[in-house]
Amino acid sequence: MDGASELVLHAILPFPMVSDASGRVTPDPDFLVDARVVRRSPQTVRYRLNPRARWSDGSSLGYQDFAAQAHALSGRDDRFKIASSTGYADIAEVRKGTSPDEVVVVFRRPFGDWRALFSPLYPASTMRDPEVFDRGWVSALPVSAGPFRPVALDPGAGTVTVARDPAWWGAPAKLAEIRFRVLDAAARAGAFANHEIDLLDVGGDVGAYLRARGLPWARIRRAAGADWRHLTLNAARGPLADPAARRAVLLALDRDLLARAALARLDAPPRTLGSRFFVAGQPGYRDLGPARDVAEARRLLGGARPRLRYVIPAGNTAYREEAELVQELLGEAGFAVELRPVPQNALIAQYVARGDFDLVAFSWLGGPFPASWMTSVFASGGGQNFTGAGDAQVDELLTEAGRSLDPARSRELLDQADARLWRLATVLPLYQRPQLVAVDARLANIGAPGLANLAYEDIGFR
Repeated sequence: MDGASELVLHAILPFPMVSDASGRVTPDPDFLVDARVVRRSPQTVRYRLNPRARWSDGSSLGYQDFAAQAHALSGRDDRFKIASSTGYADIAEVRKGTSPDEVVVVFRRPFGDWRALFSPLYPASTMRDPEVFDRGWVSALPVSAGPFRPVALDPGAGTVTVARDPAWWGAPAKLAEIRFRVLDAAARAGAFANHEIDLLDVGGDVGAYLRARGLPWARIRRAAGADWRHLTLNAARGPLADPAARRAVLLALDRDLLARAALARLDAPPRTLGSRFFVAGQPGYRDLGPARDVAEARRLLGGARPRLRYVIPAGNTAYREEAELVQELLGEAGFAVELRPVPQNALIAQYVARGDFDLVAFSWLGGPFPASWMTSVFASGGGQNFTGAGDAQVDELLTEAGRSLDPARSRELLDQADARLWRLATVLPLYQRPQLVAVDARLANIGAPGLANLAYEDIGFR
């Protein structure tokens, strides 16, 4: 699930566990009265559901939804096409509790990030059949249970419209309707300036930031986000299948320069990121990245001049400028880098996921559950491991970190995995991006939430 999809789903689906701005995760009382570990061996979690919670088809949220989702995402039924089975693969049983509103989940192995599961929670009606699971949400949003309900999905216009749900049992939504709109990167700032949209996620687009900052009716809201920029290297084929060449890329990069180039004009502190699992300020964060060493990079290449295909999204000036700077830095070490623009909406699915690249830059989103969220990115065969390579030692460390019910021990193991990943040089962290969101100044309770989840029912115009 990408970030844009999650924005929509937070408005219409249950997210039983929610995060505050500090990353502390607790039950959302609109969906859960309580959720806790009631037994440590075997690990057993009891969920007590809000009895008022209902799907839009009239059925209650219950055991059947948890059970269907646990099965579909477990990885044990290959008919279901999933990106990651992390956590769900560790579930042994989902059963009814002592009342219709109680669900008991028993784990076959300990899973420390159990709070990350079932958020969002999907209805059993869309999780039992593999075909519905895979295609049922592509052209329709069939069932909902949130402060808003879907009323229109127009792929041609690139819009999803949700409306206040009169059947919502929580605090009534202040907005009557929200329309999510897909726009090309080059058109977004203009659409915001022309009042065609009320909110613009600036991201790293300097031009959009400067334009929005100059609008008297707009405000830039900012937070320290969990969004981190990186270079992913194709370690399965091509020139970067050679570990020495990957190490040469790492040492040829001037990550400080890349951070300054990307962040200085956004009025953000230009700091590099030194971890793949934690962002600056999170417990466990350690900067393990090496200093630049062009001479060592050249030595590792041994006089060779590898040709690298760097895939970039077309039409995005900021990403083009970043890629040209990477091209220049790697060129100093002896690499010949070809920039290959591709359609932005095809970058991941048609190029990165298929291994049709040597270098690519994009962002991962960190958060409160680094062990479970990032395992599929770094584990051998992980559904989001686009490097095409894995490492048995990293796999062991990630597995142990994910199973630890002691947060301090889990963080220690992730730092050990990170040290190993720096040596492997397959995913190279660059910098942590600030959350920069331009909004109509009249909008309240929306903007840059940091690690917090938005409460869609509270969003409104002053």
